[in-house]
Amino acid sequence: MKIAVSGKGGVGKTTVSSLIVRELVHRGRRVLAIDADPNGGLAEALGYDRHRLGPIVPLIERRSLIEERTGAAPGQSGGYFVLNPQVDDFMARFSIEVNGVPVMVMGGLKEALTGCYCSENAVLRSFLRHLMVERDEWVLLDMEAGFEHLTRGTAQSVDLLLIVVEPGERSINTAKKLNDLANLAGIPETYFIANKLHDDREFALVSERLDKSRILLRMPYDHEAVQADLAGEVPYASCPKLVGLVAGLVDQLESIVGQGEKKRH
Repeated sequence: MKIAVSGKGGVGKTTVSSLIVRELVHRGRRVLAIDADPNGGLAEALGYDRHRLGPIVPLIERRSLIEERTGAAPGQSGGYFVLNPQVDDFMARFSIEVNGVPVMVMGGLKEALTGCYCSENAVLRSFLRHLMVERDEWVLLDMEAGFEHLTRGTAQSVDLLLIVVEPGERSINTAKKLNDLANLAGIPETYFIANKLHDDREFALVSERLDKSRILLRMPYDHEAVQADLAGEVPYASCPKLVGLVAGLVDQLESIVGQGEKKRH
């Protein structure tokens, strides 16, 4: 099962992603956690100690590897490079195991105006295609608010997209745009998680603007989650209320994907 999680910055998608991953591990599933948000902290949310172990080098910053696999130095202008480089050894060589979960930090795609970054982008997109199409584990992709990492073929291999949204105009508008982009990209299933809710009035605000039938989960504003973030603690160990809610969410995800597989066969 391949799950992508997206939403406007600050809505709690990395917290949600880490809780889903830990719940899957608790159930004995094999999971790969992929941080594709340049501003994300999925590894830390799963328990990686940056202060003790140092920062994780994103895949896109491994310059010698990119040149080796594509035949072009990062940032090199013009010339030829390999569009589909070998990437099947990346998880084994470059992922970081965090509490039993292999985690890969990808880094962000480079903007065209900062130079020719075609070789870097070719590596990232080939790696995602490998994860989504060729591997059979559960893959959770924590993304920024956009689908720049995904080609159309990769997007169609995502089983479902979860859009995390909080009660606010900008967050709701971003969620609607992401839903439209998902439909254009060919992602088969898109659902919403309403997060940081203080009361029923705020849920009504979200459900009136989005398709209420596709809101899988209501998550309250959780003071314990805020304190855990401030202290650098792992949400799964510090937020028991949210853990219980996400367990119910994973039940729904398994059911949705199971129904989709029956339709395909």
